Amino acid sequence: MPSFYSNPTLFEEIVMKQILHIDSSLFSDKGVSSTLAGDYVAGLMERDPELRVVHRDLGRDPVPHLDAIRLGAISTPEAGRTPEQARIAEEAEAMIREIQEADLLVVGVPMYNFGIPSVLKSWFDHVARAGVTFRYTAEGPEGLLEGKRAVIVTSRGGLHRGQPTDTQTGYLTTILGFVGITDVEFVYAEGLNLGEEARASALDSAKKDIERLLAA
Repeated sequence: MPSFYSNPTLFEEIVMKQILHIDSSLFSDKGVSSTLAGDYVAGLMERDPELRVVHRDLGRDPVPHLDAIRLGAISTPEAGRTPEQARIAEEAEAMIREIQEADLLVVGVPMYNFGIPSVLKSWFDHVARAGVTFRYTAEGPEGLLEGKRAVIVTSRGGLHRGQPTDTQTGYLTTILGFVGITDVEFVYAEGLNLGEEARASALDSAKKDIERLLAA
């Protein structure tokens, strides 16, 4: 289940700004991408304490991978769902509501075997839904989550930015654009496994990029 952190007195008030913070490290809040993404969100909250943040830690509470049973539950009309199908469908609906209500999406993304974590792919599989977050038109697909921003904080053991091995940047830009989020910023922490000096340099560079975003 998602967790909420902000001023609890704001939950019953009109929320003017909302962040959806997604972490996908297997190490949960101990992962580098999670730590850096958390630093960025904390900086935003320090600047504006009235922000509401919805947090999903997919390492701690993974979203089940989409399979025939889950797809069938989501696709079945509400009136015809079994209790189990209703539970599955509500899980998916909750994820969609969270991104619909958010003004900013912040995602911590480590690189595993040249790709994004499978739990993050699963989250996207549940959030990208025809007729809800995108639709098909005569001119092609149209994203329905326009007017939002996204900040992606990536951590990599090696150096991949701008190389064919960086499958993350292209995929994340494409899937976010597909649902209508085209204002996307990336923060890279690369070379983390290339020695202590390289790791320190990577973390310093990422922190400076986060400071730049916070100052914008």
